[in-house]
Amino acid sequence: MKQLRLFLLLLLPFLPITLPSLHAAGGGDHASDIVFPLELDAYTHLEEERAQELGIAHEDLGLIETLKVRAKAEPMNIIATLLFFGAILHTFAAGPILKKAHQIEHEHNERIKAMNYKFVGNKDPVSFKATMFHFLGEVEAVFGIWVFPLLVCITLIHGWDFTTHYIDTRNYTEPVFVVIIMAIASSRPVVLFAERALSAVASIGKRTPAAWWLSILIIAPLLGSFITEPAAMTIAALLLGHQFYQYNPTPTFKYATLGLLFVNVSVGGTLTHFAAPPVLMVAGEWGWNMPYMLEHFGWRAALGIVIATLVYFFVFRKNFASLTAKASEMAAEGTEEKEEPAPFWIIAVHLVFLAWTVFTLHHPALFIGSFLCFIAFTIATDHHQYAINLKGPLLVGFFLAGLVTHGGLQGWWIAPVLSALGEVPLFLGATCLTAFNDNAAITFLASQVPAFDQHLAADTAHALALQYAVVAGAVTGGGLTVIANAPNPAGQSILSKYFDGGVSPLKLLLSALFPTLVMIVVFMLLPHLR
Repeated sequence: MKQLRLFLLLLLPFLPITLPSLHAAGGGDHASDIVFPLELDAYTHLEEERAQELGIAHEDLGLIETLKVRAKAEPMNIIATLLFFGAILHTFAAGPILKKAHQIEHEHNERIKAMNYKFVGNKDPVSFKATMFHFLGEVEAVFGIWVFPLLVCITLIHGWDFTTHYIDTRNYTEPVFVVIIMAIASSRPVVLFAERALSAVASIGKRTPAAWWLSILIIAPLLGSFITEPAAMTIAALLLGHQFYQYNPTPTFKYATLGLLFVNVSVGGTLTHFAAPPVLMVAGEWGWNMPYMLEHFGWRAALGIVIATLVYFFVFRKNFASLTAKASEMAAEGTEEKEEPAPFWIIAVHLVFLAWTVFTLHHPALFIGSFLCFIAFTIATDHHQYAINLKGPLLVGFFLAGLVTHGGLQGWWIAPVLSALGEVPLFLGATCLTAFNDNAAITFLASQVPAFDQHLAADTAHALALQYAVVAGAVTGGGLTVIANAPNPAGQSILSKYFDGGVSPLKLLLSALFPTLVMIVVFMLLPHLR
């Protein structure tokens, strides 16, 4: 039975890939006639007609008029956007919903005790209502939950064929990849290897909580440029839990660290052109390579990470004294568990699986197959492993799949907003828009706008400046909310247990503001320094 449950859990993230294939096999040619959502250039002639009615040139048509034309052309545009913002508001209500779930569960348990019921197999009583509230209060489940009304609306307005066509044409590779990379990166051998590597750096500061804090928040995000941001986030969050959060810092310090982690990881993947999702979306289209990324983004990102982290370090330096005392007390009491080290060859095999998954991130069949081999290997070396906990990775994958589904219907308003902005407003606009949508979606939509293409734009230098501005803005705003950057849900899933009542979106936003401002200064004021 346990094997069946494990198989079903493993199957869940692959459904978005397998189901479209089955549908395509039996769906005939009818799906090829469906166009949904409308391509962005499909609105052009409608906008030109509206411009003629107003007696102005097409390029003079204002943003509001453009959005009106697009909303009228496709009724689902307004509905999809309202549902999308409904999901965003739901994330802010997740905390109170969780509190309500705990209250219902407590009342249920009290009633069961009073009634003295006996249940089959001596199972603990479960409150269906409390369980549903728990599910609704899981931030990682929010966008997946709101996909269901979205699909119902598409079906009611356009029909079932449009709904299946839309799902079939979404790319769910990233959600599946994040599920697998989180599972591998959180395995005991990989975490021990990362801990040993960062321990060497932390030894400079005698491995105090302060030394670990600095090492993790500076080095781990930069590793995201090579092992991908989701893997870097997973490792950084696990190590912060072991070396920082377990000592119960103040709530303000907890949130400051989480906000700093999210911002640092968002910009830390920009040293290369293949690891950060918002960069990956445009690198091929715009011809960006590693030397370009290092020259324009990498050194600025590293500088911003160091500055923001050091400033937070000095702001909270007095808090580290109490954390050091707690760490010493726990060490003296022997409350810290000591485990046998994993053999080097097992660590090496895990690192090979990690590297292979990163190398094949665009080929789901390859990294899914290798993950099944990885599970077999962990079973064969079970005495050196932690149990693979798939709940967190699956919830994160569910979150990202929901975000992909919703995000695919937001281009009708995001694209004209981006194309209407100049260089500096575009940078700030991308930073703000990223807080409400995945930053990879922002840069992908920018790559579809002719004004950003240096080969199509009349002014090549201006197009290059716009390219820099939109990507820099997207990575700068990637720490403001849990939905701003794909790795954020992974970090929140791992660290939420250290926050009473879960992570508050508002407190996360406030804690990420200062490091975001640092990145704004670094990316905006240093663009012409060579």
